[in-house]
Amino acid sequence: MKPNRRPSRRDFLRVSAAGVALGAHAPGVGAQGPSIQLYPTRPVRIVSGFPPGGISDTYARLIAKWLSEHLGEQFVVENRPGAGGTLAAEYVAKAAPDGYTLLLTTSADAWNETLYDNLNFHVPADFTPVATISRGAGVLVVNPSVPATSVPQLIAYANANPGKVTVASAGVGSAPHMFWEL
Repeated sequence: MKPNRRPSRRDFLRVSAAGVALGAHAPGVGAQGPSIQLYPTRPVRIVSGFPPGGISDTYARLIAKWLSEHLGEQFVVENRPGAGGTLAAEYVAKAAPDGYTLLLTTSADAWNETLYDNLNFHVPADFTPVATISRGAGVLVVNPSVPATSVPQLIAYANANPGKVTVASAGVGSAPHMFWEL
């Protein structure tokens, strides 16, 4: 038995093509068959857990525009900022599971699952991933006056000089904060 592995893009395309081919030949489907209602049939909300103007809002608006143009139905961004994205996630977790209220997730949603004991939702159980729309890298930079050219050197320097190293982040639970904690 082969170990579990993530399907490759090629595997996904093969299965998708097979599904399309089988669907085209399914009994009762076609010009004379029953009408198939395609998604979406009404406006869809994309909920972002961060305020307008930030990177999450920008991603949400770009993907909403693209989806609206390609699927022929309106995709509307709704910002519900606060509590590191947990307010939006809880709102979407409690929404009807019909695909008309989507959550633009960020790495904060994964981290919040481990940072907070009192969430009213459970990310793995209450959400189904649909698509990855972006990936980003974290970059650590230091002032040239700091005598460190690698992460281990920076950690050694910080340990040897308590109180002399400061770190900037967007707040507790933000990507820069979590990168530094790691």
